[in-house]
Amino acid sequence: MGKDIGIDLGTASVLVYVKGEGIVLEEPSVVAIDKNTNKLLKVGKEAQIMLGRTPANIIAVRPLRDGVISEYDVTLKMLQYFLKRSCGITFFKPRVMVCVPSGITEVEERAVVDAATQAGAKKTYLIEEPLAAAIGAGIDIYRPNGNMVVDIGGGTTDVAVVSLGAVVKSASEKTAGDKFDEAIIKYVLAKYRVLIGEVTAEDLKRKIGCVWPREETRILQVKGKDRINGLPKVLSINSDEIKEALEEPVKNITDVVQQVLERTPPELVGDIAQNGIVLTGGGSLIYGFDKLLANITGIPARIADEPVSCVAIGTGKSLENMKFIPDGVINISRSKQDRQ
Repeated sequence: MGKDIGIDLGTASVLVYVKGEGIVLEEPSVVAIDKNTNKLLKVGKEAQIMLGRTPANIIAVRPLRDGVISEYDVTLKMLQYFLKRSCGITFFKPRVMVCVPSGITEVEERAVVDAATQAGAKKTYLIEEPLAAAIGAGIDIYRPNGNMVVDIGGGTTDVAVVSLGAVVKSASEKTAGDKFDEAIIKYVLAKYRVLIGEVTAEDLKRKIGCVWPREETRILQVKGKDRINGLPKVLSINSDEIKEALEEPVKNITDVVQQVLERTPPELVGDIAQNGIVLTGGGSLIYGFDKLLANITGIPARIADEPVSCVAIGTGKSLENMKFIPDGVINISRSKQDRQ
């Protein structure tokens, strides 16, 4: 028998869950390739270190953008590598469940299924990220009770209201971790005329980033390139500046949360007001996201216990229901299954 595997195929990172073993792999979604030979050189953490530092013949790329596949061939090679590492040497192909953004198109769905199948999956199923995140956060999605999940990933933020095992209302916004990094780069360039890289921007976001005022201002020294003379320059950036830099992308997310609430039936809004909003994904770890959402919506908000791995855990737990999935179904989030 082949293994059952759940994959959180994220813009920023890939997590792999193996049934009976839990999460066995967590690596950045980065691949380094030799342009001359098209040979795969490095994948994951080793490739991430090479971003912005490669010679002309080597490219380090993120093959997923905004939560979907942007470079099919590179994604295929990355999946093959991760599946091989997760399964080891086996004669049996695994059944694979892959999570996808809730706003994914049929064409984008087909690309994910084709890539997973070509990478070695016996059968591929899809599950929408907020549904997987809700399961991973420990929410009983099959009860007649409304719960709202806000999953802030690397490429997309998925907002969904779930009840009775399905997504009732949802929206997917292409504003998340990557857009936060871009906003920080633009802010530093506009204010100091200093260009910093993606890795530095992410460092600022993780270490001193906030969307709600901190009790004590934090400061981080970073290195960049002076835009005027091209020379190296050291800057001291504080957390208040990062909060200012993130205002626009964060507003995009809070607006989507409000829009989904407005479209949600009153009974379910009442449930959500009682249950609170659950935040998942790496982006939710930016200081104060729960406080900000609670302040804007008037509904309590909390960060899930394991926000980064919630989607992968939920995807993995969904493997238990594979025997209930009707033939022909690809995206289980849109299927009405008999769960007796």
